[in-house]
Amino acid sequence: MNIKNSDLKNTVQKKEIYRYLGYGANEPADAVRALADEVLSELLSVIKPKSIYRIYACGAYGSGVRVGDMDFKSSALAGNLAQCNKAALFAATLGLEADKLLQRYEIVNMAKASIAQACGAACIEAYCNLLQEQIRLAAQEAGGEPLYIRPRFSPGYGDLPLETQRDIFRALECTKRIGLTLTQSLLMYPTKSVTAFIGLTRNPQGCHVGKCKSCKKTDCEFRL
Repeated sequence: MNIKNSDLKNTVQKKEIYRYLGYGANEPADAVRALADEVLSELLSVIKPKSIYRIYACGAYGSGVRVGDMDFKSSALAGNLAQCNKAALFAATLGLEADKLLQRYEIVNMAKASIAQACGAACIEAYCNLLQEQIRLAAQEAGGEPLYIRPRFSPGYGDLPLETQRDIFRALECTKRIGLTLTQSLLMYPTKSVTAFIGLTRNPQGCHVGKCKSCKKTDCEFRL
């Protein structure tokens, strides 16, 4: 999917960067904002985002859900996909360049390193938001009917085991297709990467991008 870094530049929310830095709904001092702008600009000049997805038939049943020929035991995921008869398995990464920039900052400027972590998190979030809309449009065009998306649901969230990463990696061939690898401890490398389920439904949905009301994690420090 062709999303340019310039598209990300126009999509990344500065307030999300500030939240990841621990400022909540407050704005940091001018010096911090200027440094964040500088780091974000450098990050966007070097990253090479990649992604892959596949759409499967799906159906929820009690405390689990079947996606294609794969079964996942998770009441939370089943609830998320209850309205859907299709779901996409999805993986995205900012690429090795983001990690290399962060490593360089950790050697020469720890303040920039902290801000780079926040900028990277905001960038992969913005990238996923753009990609999931492209997935929705592609599925809608293929099916010839209006479709809506449910909030992304990633392994390790709720009662969906982190081990689900292995199933997603196998199904999407993440290492072969986009160079995304999974460690023995189930961490992804490059680090600024996301895997998720994206439910597709005929039922109209409110826009959940950038909002917290669709999320049940009420103790999240980033919640509005």
